[in-house]
This record gives sequence, structure tokens and C-alpha cells, in this order.
Amino acid sequence: MASSSGNSSGSPHIQNSGSEEDLQQLMDQRKRKIMLSNRDSARRSRFRKQKHLDDMMAKVIELKNENSQILTRMNVTTQHYVNVEAENSVLRAHMMELSQKLQHYGQQQRNVSTNDGDDLRTNILTKEHVFFFIGN
Repeated sequence: MASSSGNSSGSPHIQNSGSEEDLQQLMDQRKRKIMLSNRDSARRSRFRKQKHLDDMMAKVIELKNENSQILTRMNVTTQHYVNVEAENSVLRAHMMELSQKLQHYGQQQRNVSTNDGDDLRTNILTKEHVFFFIGN
């Protein structure tokens, strides 16, 4: 009996040791599973981060192109504005010149009218006369 009690006391220790090994293996397996899951999660996170960076770089390129196009259109519009302003200045100067000639010829017409009051119809300055005089 003594030997049987020794065997029975040794048997639970062996079973205990087996359970501890099983438990240790289970814990190691869980650790490996968590480590693999963490690695996979980190890989996905790096992928998302790289995709976000790539998207942002593409957006930067797109915005630089758009900015360049806007700048080009602005320069063309500015040059057109400068050209129109220059042409407008020339037209204003020409208009002033024509206005002065018209006043001059109108004054001459009035002088002729007052000096020769016999026939007022011959002293009327017509548009054709004005354009003839302006052109000369």
C-alpha cells in the first residue's frame, strides 16, 4: 500500500506537471498568435500610412499644376488688360485731338457766319465737312 500511496502521490504531480506544460504551451501559442496579429496590424498600418502619404503627394502635384494654370491665366489676363489700357489711352488722346479740331472748325464756322450773314445755309458745317477737315 505504501507503494501505491507513493504512486498516487507521484501521479498527481506528473499530471500537474503535464498540465503546467500544456498551460505553458497554450500561453506561448497565444503569445505567438498575438505577436503575429500585432505584426499584421502594424503592416496594415504602415500600408495605410504609405497610401495616405502617396495620396497627399498626388494632391500636392495636382494643386501645383492647378496653381500654375491659374498663374498662367492671370498673366495672360494681366497682359490683355495692359494692352487694352494702352489702346484706351491712344483712343482717348485721339478723341481729344478730334474734339479740339471740331471745336476749332466750329469756331471758324461761327466766324464765317457772323462775317457773311447773307446766306446762312452756305455757312452750316456738315458732318462730311468735319470729317474732311479732321482727316486733313
